[in-house]
Amino acid sequence: MTRASTSGRMARPPILPGQLSASGHLATLGVMGGGQLGRMFVHAAQTMGYFTAVLDADPASPAGLVSHHHIPTPYEDEQGLAQLMQRAEAITTEFENVPSPALVTLGAQRPVAPSAQAVAVAQDRIAEKAHFVACAKAGGVGPAPYAAIDSEALLHALPADLLPGILKTARLGYDGKGQIPVNDRAELAAAWQQMGRVPCVLEKRLALKTELSVIVARGADGQVVHFPPQRNLHRAGILALTEVFAGNLPQALAQQAVAATEAIAHQLRYVGVLCVEYFVVDDGSAEGSLVVNEMAPRPHNSGHYTLNACDVSQFELQVRTLAGLPLVQPRQHSPAIMLNLLGDLWLDADGQTRTPDWAGVLALPGTHLHLYGKLSAHAGRKMGHLNVTGSSVEQVRSTALRAATLLGIEPWA
Repeated sequence: MTRASTSGRMARPPILPGQLSASGHLATLGVMGGGQLGRMFVHAAQTMGYFTAVLDADPASPAGLVSHHHIPTPYEDEQGLAQLMQRAEAITTEFENVPSPALVTLGAQRPVAPSAQAVAVAQDRIAEKAHFVACAKAGGVGPAPYAAIDSEALLHALPADLLPGILKTARLGYDGKGQIPVNDRAELAAAWQQMGRVPCVLEKRLALKTELSVIVARGADGQVVHFPPQRNLHRAGILALTEVFAGNLPQALAQQAVAATEAIAHQLRYVGVLCVEYFVVDDGSAEGSLVVNEMAPRPHNSGHYTLNACDVSQFELQVRTLAGLPLVQPRQHSPAIMLNLLGDLWLDADGQTRTPDWAGVLALPGTHLHLYGKLSAHAGRKMGHLNVTGSSVEQVRSTALRAATLLGIEPWA
C-alpha cells in the first residue's frame, strides 16, 4: 500500500535496493550530468545496491566512467532521454543547468527529483530571488537588496542606493562566473553591455562577516532532515574551504539558517538534496544578520565533508530521496575541514604539470583524499577535495593547515 504524503498526495512505492524491475534488471537510478557530483552519487547508489545510468555527452565524464550505463548524448537528445528512461526507474540531476525541458520530458514517464519546476527556479536568479522574497514574507530570510534588469528603461530606473553593487547574469552563472562588481551608473551600463544586455540582477554590495550554507534533504512525503550549517571561505568566487564543527557559527544564526532553508524547500515542494547559501552581514551587532544568496538544487561542494565526518553523506540522502527510502537525521561524528583541490595545484610556476605531494598529505592523520578522475588539470578546475577529520577542532585545523602547506594552498585565519 502506498502512504499518504504531508501534502495530501499519495507517495509512490519506494524503489528498493536490489529490487528487480518488470523487465528483469536490477533497480537502476539515473542521473543527468556526468561531473564529480554525479560520480559521488553513483558511488553512493552502487554501495547501496543499485545499478546506475548517467547521461552526459562527454565520453570521459567522471560519473560516466564509473557507472553501469553511460549514455553519451546531449541533455536534450531525444534518443538519449529515451534510453535513460528505459534504463532507470527514477532520475536525478547533478547540475542545475540541465535544461528544464529535458526534465519535463523525463518527468512525464519517470519520477524525477528534484522536479523540473524546482530546477527552473534555481536556474534563473530573478525567479530565485522572487521565491526568497516570498519565503521572507512568511517569516524566512530575504536576499540582499536587488533589482532585475532586462531593458534599457529598467537600467536607468535603478535606485541609486543599490550602488555600489554586483551585476550578475540571471542565468548560467556559477563559481564567480557571470558577475561584475560595479561602483556607479557608468560602470553598471558598461558591465551590462559587456554581458551582452542579457537579463541580469544588480545586488547591493554589503559588508560581510562570513558566509555559510545549509544542506537539507526533503522526501516526497514532506519529511526534511538537515546537516549542520557550514562556514565557507571563497576565493575568486570559488569555494576554497568549508569548516564544520560545534560552535563554528553563532547558535541563533545557525538555527535561523536551518529554518529558512527548510522553508525554502517546503515552499517549492522540493524533493531531493538542496543547498542554500547565506551571507552574514556586518550590521554592527556582534553576530551579524543573515541574507540569503542563492540555492543549488543538488548536493553541494560545501557538503563534501559529509563523506567522512557524518554517518550519512549528502549523496546517500540524494539516493534515499530519489528512491523514496526513509530519511534519517544525519549525525556528524567528527569536526571537519574540507579543502577544495583546484587544477592550480597541478601546475608549477612555469605552468608545467606536476604531481601534488599526495604521499606527504596522506601521511597526516585524519586526511581523506577524493579525486574526481578528471584527465586534465587547468587553473580553477575542481579536480578533487581533501577532507580532514579528527578528535578535536584544534587537531583538525592544525592538520588542514599542514596539508595546505604541502599542497601550496594559501593559509587562512
